[in-house]
Amino acid sequence: MLPLTDRPGWRAAGEISLLTRPAWEQTLDHLARSDEETCHLELSRVTFVDVAGVSALAMTAQGLSQGRRIVLEEPPATLRRVLDMFWPDLLSVEVMGR
Repeated sequence: MLPLTDRPGWRAAGEISLLTRPAWEQTLDHLARSDEETCHLELSRVTFVDVAGVSALAMTAQGLSQGRRIVLEEPPATLRRVLDMFWPDLLSVEVMGR
């Protein structure tokens, strides 16, 4: 995970699975503690996110204070489908692209 240089947020690449989940959860923790109203997760180079990774994202989003949101930029299609299936009313997550 690398911080974005032109907007608040992080860039991820590869797979988000059992082996990489600690780094993913640490990034989500940094995002949750940020005082930014909108945080971006640039995911165009992510090839796979397991259900536990999507769940960690949803739990983070649910814990954000009112008015804050996470913008997912070009996430894998499966991430979007899992969010829509299990967290259809998660208003603090916006998906852009893909």
